[in-house]
Amino acid sequence: MPPHSLDAPNVSPKLQDGGVLSIDEARAEVLAAVTPLPAEEVALADAQGRVLAEDLTTPHATPPFDTTAMDGFAVRAGDAGRRLRVVGESRAGAPHEGPALQDGEAIRISTGAALPAGADGVLQVELVDDDGDHVVLRDPVAAGRNVRRAGEDTQAGATVLRAGASLGPAELGVAANAGHARFAVARRPRVVVLGTGDELVPPGEPLGPGQVHDANTTTLAALARDEGARVTTRRVPDDRAATEAAIAQALDEADLLLLSGGVSVGPHDHVKPALEAQGVVERFWRVALRPGKPTWCGSARDGTLVLGLPGNPVSALVTAVLFARPALRAMQGARPLPRPGRARLGTAIARNPQRDECVRVRLDDDGVAHPTGPQGSHVLTSMLGADALALVPRGEGELAAGAAVELLPL
Repeated sequence: MPPHSLDAPNVSPKLQDGGVLSIDEARAEVLAAVTPLPAEEVALADAQGRVLAEDLTTPHATPPFDTTAMDGFAVRAGDAGRRLRVVGESRAGAPHEGPALQDGEAIRISTGAALPAGADGVLQVELVDDDGDHVVLRDPVAAGRNVRRAGEDTQAGATVLRAGASLGPAELGVAANAGHARFAVARRPRVVVLGTGDELVPPGEPLGPGQVHDANTTTLAALARDEGARVTTRRVPDDRAATEAAIAQALDEADLLLLSGGVSVGPHDHVKPALEAQGVVERFWRVALRPGKPTWCGSARDGTLVLGLPGNPVSALVTAVLFARPALRAMQGARPLPRPGRARLGTAIARNPQRDECVRVRLDDDGVAHPTGPQGSHVLTSMLGADALALVPRGEGELAAGAAVELLPL
């Protein structure tokens, strides 16, 4: 990975004063710390979920020739009632090779087959009386009826996909249609997720006193995989030496290191001093956000991005959505996700005087946003069924039912 200069980090004046950033300011700082990943060539069959690293053009028009949209008979335009002699057949992959169609003639044709020379249109088979050698047209045929023109989809030389496109089924189909068997995509990000805390127990193991099952490494890893990353997860006890060793190993492996918990200032929070000991430079700590205020961001000297996320499960997932997801997309050159827009609240919500709040909401059929239930940072079920995060701006009192709120994508 190319080095990321930390000699003069481009940080906001608010950061230099030790201030708390807004969500947008924090996201901008995260994106400023991103090092783009190199490209690699892959086969079409292996490109699903990847991000395109080059523009793709098509050497030929699509479709490359006039074709029929129906099974039927290729004819010259004209009235109904004509009795025409069948002089040949055009099948998909086997065009009619005889002379151009003349008046009084018809050519049997199947869907997707090339339109024979001299034909103006196609009448579908169910509108034709066919005795084998002759057909009678029961409907008039206008020029162009049931015909797909060459280049109707794309013209030869056209750019069909742009760099930054996320390659799903439609994009892969377009690439295949243009004849591309291999092309350049961004390398998959390498993500290490470290869950910190003596209380964490792997799912499936019995809980002891004061212990909880570790959900954060699962949710954070799943989010990273959704963005195309290769993910390694580990758990780290509340021990300074163990934390430092785990971070050192992760920095050797990762393009993005996600830490869950341990970024606060308690006596058992070892993450920040361990990061400092490994030469990771802090870009910011604390965001005016609920849930997720103690979010930390830094950069290692080789360009590895580090995000220290809160330990509460909702806080960890919300901050990953807000900061880790855009970082992973930016690493791969993917286009930013569009914001869903705005919605009106279905119920009043109390405002926090100092922090913007991301309320998990579901949208009803009228587009009205309703909280998913209790919004505590420990209530992970509040994420179930959520369509978006509603951004309730900081302030006094409450935001009334019917007020418009910005939606952030989930």
